[in-house]
Amino acid sequence: MALKPLVSKCTLPHLYPTFMCYQQPAFRSKGMPQNVLQCNISRRIGVIAVTASTMLAREAIFREDIANAFEFRMVAPDQTVEQAESGIRYHAQSLLHVKALLESESWSEVQKALRASSASLKQDIYTLINNKPATERPQLRKLYSDLFNGVTKLDYAARDKDVSRVHQCYENVVVALDSILSRL
Repeated sequence: MALKPLVSKCTLPHLYPTFMCYQQPAFRSKGMPQNVLQCNISRRIGVIAVTASTMLAREAIFREDIANAFEFRMVAPDQTVEQAESGIRYHAQSLLHVKALLESESWSEVQKALRASSASLKQDIYTLINNKPATERPQLRKLYSDLFNGVTKLDYAARDKDVSRVHQCYENVVVALDSILSRL
């Protein structure tokens, strides 16, 4: 509300600097009054103030815990094959522990747990696939795709609170996870 007096009042000459030019600008030669010029400048200042405050507040608006979405990085930058192998079992187990949440039908918690565990598992599996021989990669990528498409379908089923589809998708995820872990 403190910006409103600055933007709406055009008669405060001490807030607006006076610009001197050697040539008269084109818009003044057409008879534009001085108060219209000052209002245009005050609108600009208002727009700049709003834009600056929005940019400064973006961390509060776009926080990661608010977004709560999938992680789109495919490979962790400094992740070694050993780190991926050690983390893959843990992340796979945490993905399978979603079953208890499914049984209790706490759908928002199911979605949060799925998204947290699948992001890390996705990075680990992708790191291992990239370090396999080129002849094995297409089959592993197919299994990888089947697994995470199943996780996405499970997430959507939990969002829709469809109990029968949730259990069917969970079984598909378990089968896909077993098949990809047996080949890695």
